[in-house]
Amino acid sequence: MEKAYLYIVLTRTNTMISRLIHLFTRDEYTHAALSLDKDLQEMYSFARKYTHNPFIGRFKHEHLEEGIYKQAKHLPGVVLEVEVPRENYAEARELVEQFIANRSRYKYNFRGLIYGLLNRPTTRDDRFLCSQFVYFVLYQSGIADFQTPANLVRPVDFLGLDAQIVYQGDLKELVVEQETNYPIRIRLYRWVRERLWSTKAS
Repeated sequence: MEKAYLYIVLTRTNTMISRLIHLFTRDEYTHAALSLDKDLQEMYSFARKYTHNPFIGRFKHEHLEEGIYKQAKHLPGVVLEVEVPRENYAEARELVEQFIANRSRYKYNFRGLIYGLLNRPTTRDDRFLCSQFVYFVLYQSGIADFQTPANLVRPVDFLGLDAQIVYQGDLKELVVEQETNYPIRIRLYRWVRERLWSTKAS
């Protein structure tokens, strides 16, 4: 069966909401995004609409070189590669494209955030947390089922998926600087290659 790949990007920034989540959960990662490609150019999530305003959130196309990501001096994170059947990938892409086409309908699930910190489920079909969105796409496309209310899914829960870690460390190093033309996939490849080489050497 022909395979395809989805990428889950987990990070922990220094924003107010990230610090609040970390304070309650002590989780290593507090934000999740879903990418349809290895270059992380088709990466989507729910986050603040404006860089300097934490109170208005929405569905958005994210880039590691923009917004909150750009402002962070260090961006601890991990990139997970999830191998899926091509038909499941197609379903996931179609779901994301529906979010893109109806982006004005969706808002950040602030109530779900508070309820989640209190371990209380809540349901809205037009409000999403970052991890809730990623899980929604994975669940609806038949890729993952955590058997838990969607707003209680946390970014670190995706570490339990059958996935390969293709990068872990400071995600700022994956950002394509102006003076280089190397795409992110090359940097991912080099990181994996260096890690495998050091493992063999030891």
